[in-house]
Amino acid sequence: MDSTYAVGDLRVSDAEREPVIERLQDAYAEGRLDHDEFDMRVHLAMTAKTRNDLGAVTRDLVPASRQAPLQPKYGEAPTGEDRMLAAAAHALGAPTLFVAPLVLMLVSGKRSAYVREHAAQALNFQLTLLLLTIVTFGVGGVVYAVAWIVSAVAAVYALTGRPFRYPWTLRFVR
Repeated sequence: MDSTYAVGDLRVSDAEREPVIERLQDAYAEGRLDHDEFDMRVHLAMTAKTRNDLGAVTRDLVPASRQAPLQPKYGEAPTGEDRMLAAAAHALGAPTLFVAPLVLMLVSGKRSAYVREHAAQALNFQLTLLLLTIVTFGVGGVVYAVAWIVSAVAAVYALTGRPFRYPWTLRFVR
């Protein structure tokens, strides 16, 4: 038995072609492909011999998992109220330190996983900043100027319904 073949060089079956054709149909329905390109790609998918050939058919299309990034994680898309509360957790974290994100996480986090996730991110960020300030005897307080900007960016992400993770943050609350 020769095991020198790469995974991409393995031959494909009809069962492996079906999800690719379904993805092409979704892309055509979304308007990502015109009719001629759809026909050509379906033909290429049906005649693909290897996994590399099959992968080339959909390589430039956005995967279905990235089209609605929050729906698989939170069940249903966040409501407008959820997005506003999540944005408030980020925006109010800067002037109130960790108090507003904590309150929003405890009160609204029970109702919405989306609000809880964003409030937990904001809470972790504010606690990390507070710890940095304490450990550096106040010198870390200079970082709070940057915190306002990062909190505003996080609030915009929350308003648009997208997840956000603060960089270089300790994860105290999950």
